[in-house]
Amino acid sequence: MLVAVFLCGCDAPVEHYPPNRVYSLVVSAKLDVPTELAAEDTTAALEAWFGTPIEPRWPVDQMSHDEAKTLVGLENLQRAAGPVYSDQSNRHFGLFNEHCVTCHGVSGGGNGPASLLQNPYPRDFRAGVYKWKSTQRGAKPTRQDLLAILRHGAPGTAMPSFERLSEDDLAALVDYVIYLSVRGEFERRMLTEAVVELGYEETRPDDDASLLTLASMDPQAFAVEVARETLDRITGQWVDADQSVIPVPEEAPADDASIARGDALFHGRIANCAGCHGKQGGGDLVTFDFDDWTKEFTEGIAVTPTDREAVRPFRTAGALRPRQIHPRRLTDGVYRGGGDPETLYRRIVAGIAGTPMAGISLSGEPSATGLTGDQVWDIVHYVKSLGEAKR
Repeated sequence: MLVAVFLCGCDAPVEHYPPNRVYSLVVSAKLDVPTELAAEDTTAALEAWFGTPIEPRWPVDQMSHDEAKTLVGLENLQRAAGPVYSDQSNRHFGLFNEHCVTCHGVSGGGNGPASLLQNPYPRDFRAGVYKWKSTQRGAKPTRQDLLAILRHGAPGTAMPSFERLSEDDLAALVDYVIYLSVRGEFERRMLTEAVVELGYEETRPDDDASLLTLASMDPQAFAVEVARETLDRITGQWVDADQSVIPVPEEAPADDASIARGDALFHGRIANCAGCHGKQGGGDLVTFDFDDWTKEFTEGIAVTPTDREAVRPFRTAGALRPRQIHPRRLTDGVYRGGGDPETLYRRIVAGIAGTPMAGISLSGEPSATGLTGDQVWDIVHYVKSLGEAKR
């Protein structure tokens, strides 16, 4: 059966985006209310505003800010979505179906047919959380961040490089990833709003608060007002991403003295990188932790990740099996989000969103609670030396 999916599933478009059943269960567990009706009406509202995998829409009429309206282009969405084919001028269509859906899934949930075979799992775009980016921990990635991952892949994972694709194809895929992320985060937030703000439980609320009013586009409906505010918050974060890029000061000299200082900082109390990565970055410490995507349906709602019976309803709903996350073995010199000095500097400052990798506080002068920019550069030089020593 799995073989059949691999052979014919990649270019056979799905007519409707599958609902996020896992998150619906999470909301139900957190708020202790049934969410079946809320999930059903959220799905209908999503299709009214965002369309389908064959005919995607960008709901510009529901957006307040012009920058959000131009965040993605409808032509790019139409090129990335739908069946795989080329026109007479050799322009490619169905790009997401052709290159991405096998791993990331139709709705960008990171649960495509190949996902179970991969470690780490493919990214779930729907939470709006991205590991590899140049921005602050809680910010969205920039378009250039997404382009960089598409061009270079993520070394040490199943994410390949798509550098051979044309610039137009890459731009279309970036737009579609942003679209799936906005759509997915909107779904998640509206599931919560449906219960908390609109009154969904065992029965639908009054018409004014019903999510079905999103399909009728009634501008006076309370549900439409809540949905528009939610959409503006999400798209606003994407619009503001460029303003959240972490500034990188001029690199200090990468000499033996810098590496020695970095060694001391790496193993010291303030940075304490060795507390997770181990002495000399060997990644040999015993750890037991999970990423935020797994914690959301386990520890976040008091479910032990290794308790198979407790996890079973979420697995049945589509969650991938909980899998431990391990700190990087820095002596390998393999950096999934890029290993250039500026990228490593930003990673130390911001940490890695969605993981236990914490960031640090920057200070103008050496202190007991933060690091200066030059001290961060010292750690970068030490980390780079660990991987270079093995070559």
